[in-house]
Amino acid sequence: MTARRTKFYLDKQNAKMMGVCSGLADYTGIDALWVRVGVIVLTIMGGFPWTVIAYFVTAWLAEAKPMGLYEDAEEARFWQGVRTNPARSAKEVRSSFRDIDRRLSDIELHYTSSNNRLAREIDSLR
Repeated sequence: MTARRTKFYLDKQNAKMMGVCSGLADYTGIDALWVRVGVIVLTIMGGFPWTVIAYFVTAWLAEAKPMGLYEDAEEARFWQGVRTNPARSAKEVRSSFRDIDRRLSDIELHYTSSNNRLAREIDSLR
């Protein structure tokens, strides 16, 4: 079974303790340093027992990130975008397909209208 790319995973490769902060960073696309600083500041500012409990519960419940989940950094950024804003990702994919369709129709128009011999060959094949 393939791993789901929209699921939260512990990132053990970039972990400092258990991989929770680096997993949050991977999930949201925020730099891991800022997630770690945010957790420390939240803990110091009054969330002491609850942030520590949440950290250990998350480390206990979440799965480790599978090796090779993303092919490259571009794919990782795409899936982070899908997780943060799925509607925008769908619009971007639709826009890409529209652009590809427009370019293909331009190519088709060029080859079928400007080349009469090619147009006759295509018609003879039908």
